[in-house]
Amino acid sequence: MDSQNIFKQKVVAYFCMEYALERNINLYAGGLGILAGDYLKAAKDKGYPVVGIGILWKQGYTTQRIDRQGRVIDSYCNYKSEYGFLEDTGVTVDIRIKEEDVKCKVWKTENFENNTLYLLDTDIPENNGTELKWTTGQLYGGFEEQRIAQEMVLGIGGIRALRELGIRPDIYHFNEGHAVFAGFEIIREKLVSGMEFEQALESTKKSIVFTTHTPVKQGNESHSLRSLMYMGANDGLEASELKRIGGDPFNMTVAGLRLSKISNGVSRLHAQTANEMWREIEGKSNIIQITNGIHIPTWVNEDVIQNMDSDELLWGSHLKHKRLLIDYIYEKTGSKFKQDILTIGFARRVVPYKRANLIMEYEPQLQKLMEAGKIQIVLSGKSHPLDDEGKLLVKKIHGFCKRYPKNTAFIQNYDIENAKALTKGCDVWLNTPRKPYEASGTSGMKAALNGVLNLSVLDGWWEEACIDGENGWQFGDGLQMKNDVQQDRHDGEALMKILLEKVIPTYYEDRTKWVDMMRKSISTNIEHFDMKRTIDEYREKMYDFQPELLKNT
Repeated sequence: MDSQNIFKQKVVAYFCMEYALERNINLYAGGLGILAGDYLKAAKDKGYPVVGIGILWKQGYTTQRIDRQGRVIDSYCNYKSEYGFLEDTGVTVDIRIKEEDVKCKVWKTENFENNTLYLLDTDIPENNGTELKWTTGQLYGGFEEQRIAQEMVLGIGGIRALRELGIRPDIYHFNEGHAVFAGFEIIREKLVSGMEFEQALESTKKSIVFTTHTPVKQGNESHSLRSLMYMGANDGLEASELKRIGGDPFNMTVAGLRLSKISNGVSRLHAQTANEMWREIEGKSNIIQITNGIHIPTWVNEDVIQNMDSDELLWGSHLKHKRLLIDYIYEKTGSKFKQDILTIGFARRVVPYKRANLIMEYEPQLQKLMEAGKIQIVLSGKSHPLDDEGKLLVKKIHGFCKRYPKNTAFIQNYDIENAKALTKGCDVWLNTPRKPYEASGTSGMKAALNGVLNLSVLDGWWEEACIDGENGWQFGDGLQMKNDVQQDRHDGEALMKILLEKVIPTYYEDRTKWVDMMRKSISTNIEHFDMKRTIDEYREKMYDFQPELLKNT
């Protein structure tokens, strides 16, 4: 794309709390960061003028291990000294937090041309003597005050950094509600220029778009107005004005919806869920569907794509990556998997609604299948360090795998490295969330484009992609129950039925059909779930969106 065409496009500042770019850059916790990293990479591939705004986390996210007693242990290391890829911009901006002036140094990644990532950092000598120096210490660490301070750095600090860098974006894209204080700073600038609040708010909306993720109302972050005023997050706005934007208590997602000209959910089903969830919010922007995608060069085996037209070559490519996974499992866990046994993979953030333990509730049947040499299961996952229920699930998964060391494996500390290994080398990708709590689920996309067949409930992206029995399988009939125990029994029985009657027989008795399903898994999904398509839709449906045109039609 030539520079003249790039110049005509809107310059986008993309705000996100976390970014996953490379394995050794510990600036992410999970799917939100993976999405943000894939977005920047795809924007670079297409030559779109995008800058990322984030935080330089000194200790990153938790490293999670299980000790000999089976306890889930979280620890943090000083990663900042390893970030040799960063370049000092020479820019420092000031933020006032809890009546203290805090300086934020601005770093940038090297070699990103049109989509530089700028990272703000409070761990600098200028902040010696104040506890606020540690604001950018741990991603999602601490409690309410620290979270608010971190979001002030991202939002208020991010806007001030852009101004000092001489970057004047046309669009500010908030990926989740963590960035909404950036909207406060833009409003403040307009108030200083002489606008009244309502005029400043309406003017600000014209340049903001918002992506919401969490499909559970209670999971969307909120704070008391008193806490925001005490921390200085109001950025000069009155409490009544904060209430006008985010309500009382102040909900970060509601604020994102009211500060933006247009918003999106991250799959068709999620957009429907989000619209229903926030239907009573007055003054919110429309929530449209833009389904997530993945950065194919990062996640997909090139040889698998190249060999799609040949059964023999496609199967050979798959076996090559399966052998690599088997070696990886042995290296990480000591379990010796076999190449000729159906290998089921499950790897995700461990929270109750994702039901990592659903298949384990049928342990007697699984034991018979494993003893007969029919299946082997590899799992990986990590819970939030403050999520006790999630930690109990990690412990339960680990205990299950210890009972069957020849046929199961649990890879600790889920990260990009083991996500790549699993989504490339398994035969089947298992996904078990309670519908409709899977907003999107990009790990399944990665597996599908590697020819790994999805076995999933019809939730998130799979509701759009599944051609049952042709490019993977659904289990369950989409029925949603109010009772979780009944729901889990209903879905678990459906899972075992499909596994026993369709998945296992096809793998062992009809290799031709299996390979054809692999081919269709790739061919039916490769265009729609490419991040390039996602960012094109952002540009066409959100960045170029003009609400006033709707009013005139």
